Amino acid sequence: MKFDDLTLAPSLLKALHEEGYATPTPIQAKAIPPALEGKDVLGIAQTGTGKTAAFSLPTLHRLSTQSAVAGIKGPRALVLAPTRELAAQIGESFNAYGRHTGLRTAVIFGGVGQGPQVQAIRNGAAILVATPGRLIDLMDQKLVDLRGIQFFTLDEADRMLDMGFIEPIRRIAKAVPQKRQTMLFSATMPTEIRGLANSLLSHAVEVSVTPAATTVERIAQSVYSIERGRKVDLLAHLLRDPAAKRVVVFTKTKHGADKVVRRLRAAGIASDAIHGNKAQNQRTRTLDGFRSGRTPVLVATDIAARGLDVDGITHVFNFDLPMEPEAYVHRIGRTARAGASGVAITFCDDEERGLLKQVEKLTKAVIERKQVPVDLVALPKPAGKSGPTHATTGGGSHARGGHAGGHGGGSGRGGKKRGGRGGKPSGQHGGHHGGSHGGGSTSSKPAHAGGGDAALASASGKPAPARHNWPGYRGPTRRGR
Repeated sequence: MKFDDLTLAPSLLKALHEEGYATPTPIQAKAIPPALEGKDVLGIAQTGTGKTAAFSLPTLHRLSTQSAVAGIKGPRALVLAPTRELAAQIGESFNAYGRHTGLRTAVIFGGVGQGPQVQAIRNGAAILVATPGRLIDLMDQKLVDLRGIQFFTLDEADRMLDMGFIEPIRRIAKAVPQKRQTMLFSATMPTEIRGLANSLLSHAVEVSVTPAATTVERIAQSVYSIERGRKVDLLAHLLRDPAAKRVVVFTKTKHGADKVVRRLRAAGIASDAIHGNKAQNQRTRTLDGFRSGRTPVLVATDIAARGLDVDGITHVFNFDLPMEPEAYVHRIGRTARAGASGVAITFCDDEERGLLKQVEKLTKAVIERKQVPVDLVALPKPAGKSGPTHATTGGGSHARGGHAGGHGGGSGRGGKKRGGRGGKPSGQHGGHHGGSHGGGSTSSKPAHAGGGDAALASASGKPAPARHNWPGYRGPTRRGR
């Protein structure tokens, strides 16, 4: 089958030809035809298989051939994504495929000022790509009208469930018209997502191109059993392989990611970290350095397991095993994309053996065991006192645009931070929120930039209350406004 065989609008086919796309991927070939007919679609496919085009192309086609709801202005298509990075990439895809349609796309997410995003909506955006938290914030401020939505899509639905967005999704779903076309795409299909799908979809066509939670056959997977304290030594040893040209290293915590970067830089290995405590401008700068090759090693938390679509990632390292086995599938799916092959290497200490068994049970495969090299050399300790990790490229120690560190208990109250309703004590939250001052900010209070859409800007453009960083946040309280 070719794209030309599908009944897509000529403007879309022209854009596809300009992009060099001739043949749809399996998920696209299965999902696009029923979507073009206006049917609800439930798509299950592993990462890197082309799910974005599977929903964006039929959405653009139907938008260009179907009239808007009479008397209602505002966006006509809404796509929800779990993270800022994924939302931005979806927006880029809509712009690329729809470049000849005249349809505008607005992308909204937290961690940055809302002014330009609101203006993009007011300028007549037909397509709105959003993270749930920022969208709820704009809905509460009555800055976005969803009454004209005709096409509603959830991408990476299982990830949004993991991040606590189930209630915001349900609230958003109630705000869009009941008469609509809904599509839901995910790489895995746990029971909770199946329930969510059943509540949102109507007589949906289910399409699947691979069993849930299987891993790409082109990825060479292996695991090293190693003590926790020697993991970074093994990582540095393996990174010196010339074949490791563009690498993503996954850690369990934000603090752990920063610590790994400090150790690698001390060993002369250019690396940078990306996680929820980084301000949006830092995250953008870090990804730009990684894409360009200036920083060949990206150390990330699971915020990058979805939505990180960078060509040519040769290796994925699981420095820490994920707590949920499904996350393993998404992590290693960052490599072996677009027909390429890749390498996934996992480090497993004694406490993680149970997690490894869960991964192997889920993927129905026994991962190859490898022996730790006998000539493994311990890395030198970073010089000076362990401090904040500065966002840089090329392994430098300082960069313009603020810093990303863990301030911890620097408030004079022993690290305590009063939370809002339903909040966490700051020993968990405040101790890891440092590092989002942004470029040149003179404020002494860090702006929050949490995982996914954790950082939400208030109507004034100032940092929002800390409770916005908590998964499952349901909107501002009267007191908070």
